[in-house]
Amino acid sequence: MGKPTGFLEYPRQTQEYLPVAERIRHYREFALRLPDDKARIQGARCMDCGIPFCNSACPVNNVIPDWNHLAHGDNWQQAAAVLHSTNNFPEFTSRVCPAPCEAACTLGYNAEPVGIRSIEHAIIEKAWDEGWVQPRPAAAKTGKKVAVIGSGPAGLAAAQQLARAGHLVTVFEKNDRAGGLLRYGIPDFKLDKRVIDRRVRQLEAEGVQFRTGVLVGADALPQGIASNAKETLAAAAILAEFDAVVLAGGSEVPRDLSIPGRELEGVYFALEFLIPQNRAVAGDGENPVTVADCNVIVIGGGDTGADCVGTSHRHGAKSVTQLELMPRPPEEENKALTWPYWPEKLRTSSSHMEGETEREYAIATKEFIGSAGKLTGVKTARLEWREGRMSEIPGSEAIFPAERVFLAMGFTNPVASVLDAFGVAKDARGNAKAGVEAEGGYCTNVPKVFAAGDMRRGQSLVVWAIREGRQCARAVDEFLLGTSVLPY
Repeated sequence: MGKPTGFLEYPRQTQEYLPVAERIRHYREFALRLPDDKARIQGARCMDCGIPFCNSACPVNNVIPDWNHLAHGDNWQQAAAVLHSTNNFPEFTSRVCPAPCEAACTLGYNAEPVGIRSIEHAIIEKAWDEGWVQPRPAAAKTGKKVAVIGSGPAGLAAAQQLARAGHLVTVFEKNDRAGGLLRYGIPDFKLDKRVIDRRVRQLEAEGVQFRTGVLVGADALPQGIASNAKETLAAAAILAEFDAVVLAGGSEVPRDLSIPGRELEGVYFALEFLIPQNRAVAGDGENPVTVADCNVIVIGGGDTGADCVGTSHRHGAKSVTQLELMPRPPEEENKALTWPYWPEKLRTSSSHMEGETEREYAIATKEFIGSAGKLTGVKTARLEWREGRMSEIPGSEAIFPAERVFLAMGFTNPVASVLDAFGVAKDARGNAKAGVEAEGGYCTNVPKVFAAGDMRRGQSLVVWAIREGRQCARAVDEFLLGTSVLPY
């Protein structure tokens, strides 16, 4: 714990944001790092709760009370070491993770939880500033070659762990820069891409090779999936060259909405808007999808939908409306029923605070309305939910004006052609079929082919991808050497 009475003396404090009027004029990060003195005080709130549920709620099992205590005691370098012991990339999670650890904080049961994510952010950024984050190349090489397909958080975590175990690791990425959906799916104002670049440089110094612009196992990809690959590599060639293969691509196939008018100009998948915007910020040309002075409808209430909202505000949209099929969640959770598990409650992102955003719940989209092939509106109907079933409310139909619609209803599965190219069996949801057992975990039905992250579990959090990449690396290390010193 930080200080025995700290949770009684100090209030919760988290990182602050730049003012809305300032931040919507650019795409730079606007979350301000918690100053050292305030992070120390926040660490003092970590109480001696006996059973730290925060640890088990965190997918990578971060040793949260320990680094809270170390930060409170000004032992920043040791805090960074403890943080890295379970998480390869805390600078990613401290920016984009929804913090299930805070939902499970014992203090949070009847008070405000410790600002865990803000402390994590302060620790890792101080570690970078002080030069404590250095390459850790293996002392000896095993001579074994591993291919990692996909450079998102799962692929990067697996690659780093395997390189540190002494294997020769090559990461294949279909786009021209490493990072996967960290780079191309999450807006720069939430995750500055220079944060990814510095980690990639660390991995390269540890011996990881990156081959970007290479599409593995598929000549064509479905609509809505970004690729600027200049080369296609057959799965057979990968299997012939490498001793093990880790499939770590994202769950990229977007959920579509097959209703009348879907073909109209102005209806896009969310990533058809977000990815070109990230490319534009990187200096790779203008975003062909603009919403300036447009009425924007975002269908889907999750993080991707919120990213569309924030990006639309920065474009100068005339209006932004977000539609959600499910009923409006309660303002506050019933902690007696949900704690320490992730609660169902109304969540307002920073993007929702950046302009006039209408949020409509329990509403179904029935038709896209258009004129001369271009979108002009969205026809909807209100819903009534009873015992988990929905029904339309008679006479509730309405039309929202819209020149742009973004479908942000989640992702169904990874690209089937990649799995099919390797002959990997799929589960009922179209993901790679592989278990997570301590022995033989993450191994597919194809010898020496493993799967991790969204490729195996489906659409999930960055922190889950890091966990799976780490665990998969251990499984591969055991497969290659018969034993492993990598952590579970």
